[in-house]
Amino acid sequence: MKNLKSIALALVVALGTLSASAQTKKVDVSKSTINWVGKKVTGQHEGTINLKEGALVFKGKKLKGGNFTVDMTTISATDVSGKSKAGLDGHLKADDFFGVEKYPTSKLVFKTIADKGNDVYTVTADLTIKDKTNPVTFDITVKGKTATTSFKVDRTKFGIEYNSGSIFSSIGDKAINDEFDLTVNLQF
Repeated sequence: MKNLKSIALALVVALGTLSASAQTKKVDVSKSTINWVGKKVTGQHEGTINLKEGALVFKGKKLKGGNFTVDMTTISATDVSGKSKAGLDGHLKADDFFGVEKYPTSKLVFKTIADKGNDVYTVTADLTIKDKTNPVTFDITVKGKTATTSFKVDRTKFGIEYNSGSIFSSIGDKAINDEFDLTVNLQF
């Protein structure tokens, strides 16, 4: 009985040490940025979108997890102004694209993380846009109180098919690339 109590106590201490060593660091959404680029046959557009909340999980200095919520209602083009900007922003928020009235947020949850060395990690995460979840894989660099990454997202995997050349072959120069680029700079 005494040995059983000793083993139980050792397990409690070990588990407490493991959970105590994991540290969650909230992302400062006011200092973090997400930039996007969407390309089409005749050019491209770029802009920003804001994080609603996010956190990275560390064990010691090693990245072990992360989860983020993006405020889709903040999607905004930065390469046009006036009526062109209002029209593009409105279209991106409409059902043809992100349908922000029905789907005001998107989520990214880290699932696996491989340490590549030199503060670089390969992450596979579940990305949810418009209630559709698909995996994405990207490298992220963590230095000091910043984390940066760039990756591509195939919008058609999330039901965003508007003017997709791979789906609508007859649209010619009105085709919009299926993939859009995200560049993320997190401050925590």
